[in-house]
Formats: sequence, structure tokens, C-alpha cells
Amino acid sequence: MKKNSVTGLNNIFLLICCIAFIMSCTSVNAQKNQRATESKKPNFLFVLVDDQPFDAMGISGRYPFLKTPNMDRLAKEGANIENFFVTQSICSPSRASFLTGTYPHIHGVNQNNIHVDPKWDEFAPFSSHLQQAGYQTAHVGKIHMAHKKGKNHIRPGFDYWFSFIGQGKYFDPPVNENGKEYQEKGYITDILTNKAISWLKEKRDPNKPFSLNLWHKAVHQPHLPAPRHTDLYKEEELPTPPYDTHKETFKGKPQWQRKKTFGFDWKNNLPIALELPEKKWPINYNRNMNLLRCLAAIDESLGKVLATLEQMGELDNTVIIYSSDNGYFMGEHTFLDKRLAYENSMRVPMLIRYPKLIKPNTIIDEQCLNIDMAPTILNLAGIEKPDYMQGESMVNLLKGDTEDNWRKSILFEYYLDTYWPFAGPNQIAVRTDSYKLVDTFLKNDIDELYDLKADPGEMTNLINNPKYAEIEANLRNEATKLKKQYKYNPERDWWLKEVIKSKQDQ
Repeated sequence: MKKNSVTGLNNIFLLICCIAFIMSCTSVNAQKNQRATESKKPNFLFVLVDDQPFDAMGISGRYPFLKTPNMDRLAKEGANIENFFVTQSICSPSRASFLTGTYPHIHGVNQNNIHVDPKWDEFAPFSSHLQQAGYQTAHVGKIHMAHKKGKNHIRPGFDYWFSFIGQGKYFDPPVNENGKEYQEKGYITDILTNKAISWLKEKRDPNKPFSLNLWHKAVHQPHLPAPRHTDLYKEEELPTPPYDTHKETFKGKPQWQRKKTFGFDWKNNLPIALELPEKKWPINYNRNMNLLRCLAAIDESLGKVLATLEQMGELDNTVIIYSSDNGYFMGEHTFLDKRLAYENSMRVPMLIRYPKLIKPNTIIDEQCLNIDMAPTILNLAGIEKPDYMQGESMVNLLKGDTEDNWRKSILFEYYLDTYWPFAGPNQIAVRTDSYKLVDTFLKNDIDELYDLKADPGEMTNLINNPKYAEIEANLRNEATKLKKQYKYNPERDWWLKEVIKSKQDQ
């Protein structure tokens, strides 16, 4: 064999060895990167909307014309918790429960107009625990608890703060950024979205895991859509609610609800019929249609943030949570707003995407609560749940595992309102998969009992039906058990003592 042939073969052999070595190193590095990615702490993006009905999403089919492609994407690529409820159906108490994992009667915020905070020293938000574990945290949007200015507006647990006092404004809102007060120009949903994206891309330490709250003002009344969406759905009609709940006459229902419907002060003993005439459909057409128009900007916002996470390479390592602080009546039972123990008020959307844990198109039927969110976030971050948190981690449910010991009943609460159209008495509700009991503690009025399987629209009150006496008794026993379990004591806080003195003796 000629020398140059041998040299050529040697060169080929060396080349093959080099290629094999490079491939081996590449494989090792890929395995290391894969292990690093798998062991990397998850990020959290918590998007919270105000007043979104649980069925106001494209995937629900309630409104055939409603387009929410990004919400639908979360459901298709993650989990839809179809029976997710708030412990109290109003902004401030619900948001405090999401943060602290405790009931309103525990964390101390049970109304919007009291301007109080949770007892942060006793009930720290989940963000404080994440901070201690090395997370960077940010809150962008509505808080509705911090009714103070300057640095005093910033709530504990956040490295970056962008918010506003109370409900805020849809257009050109006064805002607070890290203690600095000024006025932003533009539409509130777009402003919050841009601030959230700016923080993700420019203001955080990319070497640390993050937790970002993007908590919207929309779609709260007065339901002002973005100018680009003013004429959206202009030619559409609002479909009647499922189960014909718009035909509510309140026959067999509590008297205080009939008074509330007519705008009477529920404490006044005004004469009122035992059954009201049906209202003509549509009910509150412009209000409800504008709420749906406001959702268009929310869905666009969600899409922009998802795209940002994808560009950053963080999408699949981020637990994306999407929910609402309470439900909302869209003409069901002829009501507007929320606050009552009907399903439309206390039930909210809950979508969670995290492909490392959750399979696509996961449906969860178990009854979950807003107090479960803080323990779930901490569990996913590898942090032990504090003793004061009353909720439970939903991680096993999200993984698809059977939870034999998962709760079989939930407790809902609400506190006295005297201002119409929100007027209503103190109330608690106990809900199981099959039944719901609502107790308003009124001596001269009836309670409510519904068969949720036979009557999912809650149109027929069974409280005086002797066939359901045993079921009622069982639910009242369950209420006693739950009140003890969750340390229910509405007189615990000073701002309730004055209103409870009246005892609601109507």
C-alpha cells in the first residue's frame, strides 16, 4: 500500500474518532441540560380577571360568537378545573384568599368598602414564601386592598409593584409604580400587559425563578371595552341562559331576594308579591355585551404574555394560572353583579397550564377553592405549606391522580350589604356534588335548598319539601362541621360587630 493511502486512511480514522467524540460530548451536554431543565424551579404567571363568569369563554359554548383563543389554548394544553369556587364572591376578600390561602373570616378582609388589609404578619401571601425561597416576585394590576399612597401602597411579598387604589380607571389611570404616583396614558388592560412584559424582559434577574401576578381591572363594571373593540359582536344576540334561569319569578324563594330584585332595601317590611312576573329577555343587554367585549383585550393580553414567555424560552417551565376573583350574573335569576350563593356568582373559571406535570385536555371535576391556589403554588415550588393556610394543594389532581380524601363539600360565606343593588344579608352556603344549602340566619325568612343534579339552574327551592328533610339535616350538620374546621366566626373582626348587632331580624 502506498504511503499516501495509509495517511489518508489514518486521517479518515482520526476524523471519525473526532466526530464520535464531539457527538459524545454533545450527548452528555444535552443530558446535562435536560437534567438541569427538569430540576429547574418552575416560574409562575398568575392571571386574575375581575368579574369573569365561569362560562364566558369560547370553550364553554355559552356564547357561540365569543372568541377567546388564548384562554381556550390553556384549557387544551393544560387543565380545566370545572368546579372551582371562591370562598366569598367579591373583589377584595377573594383576592386576599388567593394570596393567603385563608378564608375571609380568617385573613380579615370581608368587604370592599372597609379599606383593610389581611393581617400580613399572621397570614403572609404566597409571594413572601417564594421570595424567601429565592424567587423574584412582581405584582402588576389590581389589588383592591392597599388604599394608601406612595411606598405605603406596596404590599408585602413583591420585588416589583405596579398597581392602583381601589377599582382604578379604564382610561388614563392614576397608578403607583414601586411607590411613585403618576398617571398613565391609555387603556388599563394594555397598560398592565405592557408593564408585565417589560418586567419579564427587562427588569428581573434572568438567573432567578419568577412569580408574576397579572391581575386585571377588567372586566369589572362599568365594562368599558378598548376602543378597538367597541363594535365587537355588534350584530350578535345574547343567548338565553342555560336552564332558563332568566325566567326566575322567585316563587318559593326567600322574600329578601324578591325585594333585592325590585331595588327595595331588604330590611324594610314592604309588601311584595310571593311570585314576580318574568322579565323580558334580554336583561341588561348593553352591560353584558360590553363585559364580553372587555374580555377581548384580556384574551389578547394573555396571548402576548404567552408569546413573550415562548420567546424567552420559559413557556413550558412556567405554571400559567388563569382565573377570576368571582363570578358574575349575566341575567341569570334576573340579577346583575355577584355576591350571592348561586352558582353563577361563586363559581369561576380556572385554567392551569404546566406541561411538565399536566397532560393536555385535563378535566378536573373535584370541588376546588381559591384558598387552594396558594398551597398549590408553594407545593410546585417545593415549599412546605404554612400551618395557617386552610386550602389544599391541587398538585395530585393536576397530575391526574385520584384523591380519595379530597373534600366532598365546600363552605361559601358572605357578609351584610345594605347598599342597593348589592343589598343582601349575611349568608353561608354548603355545597356538595349533589346539593346546596344556603342559610342567611334570618328569623322571618326561609333558607334555600337545591338539588344540583336535577335542578342545576337552582330554580326550585326545596327547603320546605318534606321529602328533603333528611338531606337538609345532613347539610346543616355538614355546615356545623365545616364552620368548626375553618374556624368560622363572623364576629372575630371589629368591623363586623356593628352590623351583626342588628341580628338581621327582619
